Amino acid sequence: MTTLLITHPSSLRHETPPGHPERPDRLRAVEAALEDERFSSLIRESAALGTLDQVTLCHPRDFAEAILAASPESGLVQVDADTLMSPGTVDAALHGVGGAAQAVDEVMTGRVANAFSAMRPPGHHAESVKAMGFCFFNNAAIAARYAQRRHGAERVAILDWDVHHGNGTQEIFWDDASVLYASTHEMPLYPGTGAASERGQHGTIVNAPLHAGDGSEVFREAMETALLPRIAAFRPDLIVISAGFDAHWRDPLANLNLKEPDFAWATQKLMEIADRSCAGRIVSILEGGYDLQGLSRSAAAHVMALMRG
Repeated sequence: MTTLLITHPSSLRHETPPGHPERPDRLRAVEAALEDERFSSLIRESAALGTLDQVTLCHPRDFAEAILAASPESGLVQVDADTLMSPGTVDAALHGVGGAAQAVDEVMTGRVANAFSAMRPPGHHAESVKAMGFCFFNNAAIAARYAQRRHGAERVAILDWDVHHGNGTQEIFWDDASVLYASTHEMPLYPGTGAASERGQHGTIVNAPLHAGDGSEVFREAMETALLPRIAAFRPDLIVISAGFDAHWRDPLANLNLKEPDFAWATQKLMEIADRSCAGRIVSILEGGYDLQGLSRSAAAHVMALMRG
């Protein structure tokens, strides 16, 4: 069984101000960790440039075109309080979209068992018509919809274990019975959504909020009682992971206490469901994680699990 790693140097050209947590060093840390000899069997590809048609699977064309048009020739443009564009942002965001679609292509056609698209900026806060929370285009949502439109997947499950709730993914699929969105996250915390009572029009939104100070035991219980059974019962044709690693105990933007083995465990549990439901098909997409050591070690544990290591 083979695992694909998708990266692209454009991710490093999305610049943010000094001290901003979503910085190019995040990708450098992940890439350095995955250069270890333990990962020598990874298949490695450069992300394709995403297309406007791919973006508009989840975002209206006028919104997508407005993002492209806002690209500065120099300096930084502020989109919201913590989301900024540099001259390299659009290229990075489009390669993130392209990498997500490429991962779906490779997995759905059986060329690889699973894939990890390690790109930035992240995407799960991006709503259909709103860039926010460091995010411009919702890569995980686009991956799910692309799998449906391009490869005929009837049902796609998205599991989001980023410490911040994926309000964008929830909003995009709120009234869509064909996509299950399941999330564990800290509350109260940015962006303020993700209560257990938020279930969507068809009951296909599943939120399991955690509290500041919660660690491995509470996280695993939430996964095993609230999220994993729902994903298994949904019998998806593909599982997409919004793989944020900011629930790690070292992360400066949150207050959960997960450790690297927790991400490996969650990955293995999803792989068990995928093996039963969809021939093992998993596409994982990097989201948050802002302590470089916690991020790199957690991403490495996640990818090692995908490799069935």
